[in-house]
Amino acid sequence: MTGERGARRPGRALTALLCAVTAAGLYGCSDSGPPEPSPVPTTAPATTSPPATTPAPATTSAAPTGRSPFTGLPARPAPVLAVKLDNVQAARPHTGLGAADLVYVEQVEGGVTRLLVVYSSRLPDLTGPVRSARESDIALLGDFGRPALAYSGAQSALNPLLKAAPLDLVTEGSAPQAFRRSADRPAPHNLYLRPARALAAAPGADDARDIGFRFGPAPAGGTTVESSTVRYPAARYTFTWSAADRAWRVAMDGREARATDTGPVRPATVVVQRVTVRPSRFHDRFGAVSPYSETVGSGTALVLRDGRAHEARWSRPTAASGTTFTTPSGAPLAFAPGQVWVLLAPRA
Repeated sequence: MTGERGARRPGRALTALLCAVTAAGLYGCSDSGPPEPSPVPTTAPATTSPPATTPAPATTSAAPTGRSPFTGLPARPAPVLAVKLDNVQAARPHTGLGAADLVYVEQVEGGVTRLLVVYSSRLPDLTGPVRSARESDIALLGDFGRPALAYSGAQSALNPLLKAAPLDLVTEGSAPQAFRRSADRPAPHNLYLRPARALAAAPGADDARDIGFRFGPAPAGGTTVESSTVRYPAARYTFTWSAADRAWRVAMDGREARATDTGPVRPATVVVQRVTVRPSRFHDRFGAVSPYSETVGSGTALVLRDGRAHEARWSRPTAASGTTFTTPSGAPLAFAPGQVWVLLAPRA
């Protein structure tokens, strides 16, 4: 495990409060403040190797003690930190992406995407570039209990919803010691987070808990695939199976996805979760309406693991419940142990 971990903290029960949006305003997209004098290094210190990838047994229940409910790999209980990352070309390559347990892909204004990365098993020394939160993040994180959420800012009308949600919020204003600016990139793509300091500033963050994922042997069937592409209005992701890595190689807009500290990103499981992407009541500073990805409900999905694609169904009855993935016959669909990417893709 890299980086310092905060002192262990007991979990806190989920406080149910996901309120409707009642106001509109402008996103503060630059989310910038005065830069710190010391820059983020172009190459961050390498993280240690992940825990041994001993396959988890097939199960229809939560991950057993000693394994992460997010990856199925051996892990100690630890607080959850979610970080909102920029993902336009100027923000790449990212830092700290390889250490994430989960990576969510969300559509934002203009049809581009941002990443919501989730850490618990490991912490990198740095992660970024960090950008602003969106309304969709509140419901998406509802089944994590009370995680810490680090982001660069939000429009004024969204702030009351974020503060009312079961989240430990970490921003430059609340925890300036957890952030730093890089001299290597222009604003707003130059804000980076020190995850250990972020968790130290979020004493109420819950430990990792069951969010509905199951890990174990692959289900029967599926279709052999060499690569699979997911398209957003202004973004494209391609996942190519690498037998040598026993993982998927990731390309964003035609270029290999790499982390400055750990190199190429290699998730073990990729989930293309088809969701309704509708306009929200919010818009950015240029007047573009912010999309809202509905993660409560049900729908179809495609699960990529072990070089095969499996048709699936997803279900999440409430924002406080986990998301389950099943085969067309209704049996739990197990993921391959390792990093998981979930792309919240528009329904066809």
